[in-house]
Amino acid sequence: MQGQSSGVMKPWSNALFLIILALLGFAISFANAETHYHDFVVEAKPVKRLCRTHNIITVNKKFPGPTLTVRNGDTLVIKALNKARYNVTLHWHGIRQMRTPWADGPEYVTQCPIQPGATYTYRFTIEDQEGTLWWHAHSKWLRATVYGALVILPKLGSPFPFPKPRHEVPIILGEWWDRDIISVLRQALFTGAAPNVSDAYTINGQPGDLYRCSSKGIFKVSVNSGDRVLLRVINAALNQQLFFTVANHQLTVVGADAIYHKPFATRVIMLGPGQTTDVLLTANQRQARYYMAARAYASARGAPFDNTTTTAVLEYNTARGGSSSTSRPLLPRLPAFNDTATATAFENGLRSIPSEAAKVPTKIDHSLFFTVGLGFVNCNPGPRCQGPNNTRFAASMNNVSFVLPRRTSLLQAYYNNIPGIFTTDFPPVPPLQFNYTGNVPRSLWQPRFGTKLYKLKYGSTVQIVLQDTGIFSTEDHPIHLHGYHFFVVGQGFGNFNPRTDPARFNLVDPPARNTIDVPVGGWAVIRFVADNPGVWLFHCHIDAHLTWGLAMSFLVENGIGELQTVEPPPADLPRC
Repeated sequence: MQGQSSGVMKPWSNALFLIILALLGFAISFANAETHYHDFVVEAKPVKRLCRTHNIITVNKKFPGPTLTVRNGDTLVIKALNKARYNVTLHWHGIRQMRTPWADGPEYVTQCPIQPGATYTYRFTIEDQEGTLWWHAHSKWLRATVYGALVILPKLGSPFPFPKPRHEVPIILGEWWDRDIISVLRQALFTGAAPNVSDAYTINGQPGDLYRCSSKGIFKVSVNSGDRVLLRVINAALNQQLFFTVANHQLTVVGADAIYHKPFATRVIMLGPGQTTDVLLTANQRQARYYMAARAYASARGAPFDNTTTTAVLEYNTARGGSSSTSRPLLPRLPAFNDTATATAFENGLRSIPSEAAKVPTKIDHSLFFTVGLGFVNCNPGPRCQGPNNTRFAASMNNVSFVLPRRTSLLQAYYNNIPGIFTTDFPPVPPLQFNYTGNVPRSLWQPRFGTKLYKLKYGSTVQIVLQDTGIFSTEDHPIHLHGYHFFVVGQGFGNFNPRTDPARFNLVDPPARNTIDVPVGGWAVIRFVADNPGVWLFHCHIDAHLTWGLAMSFLVENGIGELQTVEPPPADLPRC
């Protein structure tokens, strides 16, 4: 009958209705977003650890520094004032920095350092990220004490994709030296040898009562029976991968590097420097006190490392509200320092949730192969040649040891067309194929030095094979990509075989990370879409290795359209 509604929505009106709903949802989300303003004062402060007091560099006189808690969609504006005696920059580790590469922070890559007495304001927005990240200094080795947690909660009205915890606790693992950290760095640079290892590990800045003079300040978490606790575990250690566990308690992994993953149960987790892992713990044990503990995973054969254990305490409250006991906590059984099987089992447990897995690139535009590892510089025997066999340590990707500029930053040089700062001829494959994890030809022991970038077209898809090498020793390397997260589609031991290994790639639910531990004597394959213009550092997050040149940078050129255009440099951008 004409003029009578059929009650069925026409296709075009249905589409319009969906568009209106989407716009309404976006408007509500935007209305709920907040801008958070913080002042960060970088300055020295006397701190006592291991019976001794010495000055360390801190933010707002806190160690660790302030925890930043925001929601997905919020904006951060952080004014950094440098009152320390060293140049400094700050990096917001794992933040995508979409269209805001000037806020990323690595010195001489996206900015010149903030000099003593100067300020710089970092401005960026959290876009489609939830979970645990962190911030830290990205200049010299100030990261040893300049760091803090960055917690990204879901948008208002959006729940966690796992049971809601009663408590959320950042657990920041770190390293402590009984010396000024810049002095440790300078000694290593002068001698060419490996740096002195740390004197202790820490949990939230405290070594724990297995060390001398450390019982009083040990970090504690108090729970009631039945409580569900979300531990946001961060490895802020300068140079060491770490195992972490809690005595008598099972951990359920629910996320890593601010990306949700399929839950899985484990007794121990392993984190390389830079990595974060979110785990749920249920307080379902006898009312008592239990150690949370971390110790080294050290994979390089014959290399010295700090073989100590840091602890914190998980303690149950009694019915009267007091501590359950004053007795010594139960110490968990941690893996051996060279337990690669446990580290591998943990890595293999990570799997993406369906919403992330749908983003895995399947058609590849750039297929790259990067060797990563240490090397040596030949020199005349003497005080500056104290590496193995009278050499100096170096490190490289594809036999190129990365050299940071000093006259300006790489991003400023690109944006302002300043010549002579970098070249775009980083090799996409090694200059020579060889038995990477076996006996390496002596001709490849000494890398070439240069500031070489690799150019990526905006929107292109990228696959990188990361291959460990055995010049000094095979070793597990935590490799971090700034400005992106990526999918780990494959890992294995030995030399990557391009004919057989791709058949074993996981393109269904690979884990998504911003930092990947390349297995000791093995390889890892990552994929991502180059959708974020800028100059982005790609480097080993062991700071000794970065200092020796284990890094390179990607230049992702702007696409067409306003959303893909890099914002102009801020007016207060530091000058070199």
